[in-house]
Amino acid sequence: MAPRAKATAENAAEGAEAPRRSSRIAALPAAEAPAKPARKASSSKKRAAPEEGAEEAPVKGETSKKKKAKSDSPTEDAAVAVPALESIDIGGSLPTLTLKNEKGEDIQIADLANEKGVVLFLVPKADTPGCTTQACGFRDVYPDFSSVNFDVYCLSADTSTAQAKWQTKKELPYPLISDPKRTLIAALGAAEGGKTKRSHFVFAQGGKLVDKKIPVKPVDSPRLALEFIKSIQEGGEAPAS
Repeated sequence: MAPRAKATAENAAEGAEAPRRSSRIAALPAAEAPAKPARKASSSKKRAAPEEGAEEAPVKGETSKKKKAKSDSPTEDAAVAVPALESIDIGGSLPTLTLKNEKGEDIQIADLANEKGVVLFLVPKADTPGCTTQACGFRDVYPDFSSVNFDVYCLSADTSTAQAKWQTKKELPYPLISDPKRTLIAALGAAEGGKTKRSHFVFAQGGKLVDKKIPVKPVDSPRLALEFIKSIQEGGEAPAS
């Protein structure tokens, strides 16, 4: 009977150890299980924040662009709102407009013909061959215009500085008027495609337009203007335009 008792005692000892081993094994998964979900949750929250911020950035950028566009609109509207002069045809008068002469001084166009008649001759560009021919033609007969009580002015879109250099170079005895925006040039009908048509206009004393030649050849312009003035002063019939 002793061998059985021994076997029973060994079995009991083995049975007592079995629960301890199983409890250790079960405890390991239980400790690890909460740790893994916690890491996933924290990492997902950190990633979500930048994504939300990235979506908001373009909206702020678009808003600032819209504000900038609105701030630019008044300038564009102001440029469009600048009024143009009415067209000046035969019978029309010199307009109220301030431009600069070759010295950079302000001159009032409406006052040019207060005391004398006025010849305005227009050139496309200062100090170019055709324009120089026309300008020197008026220079050479300038005393003849003075003798019939007429002043001569050259009108172009050149700057006052360019006109002053040209005046000195060619010894032009009359003033040159700068019209860089072609405001008066356009009103006279001599502006086309950003250029100035070679022409001349005769205004009687008081500022009324009585003759115009547009276009005109450089060599013919001084002669035709002088002939017209002499014809109306002598009471003869004015040459055809």
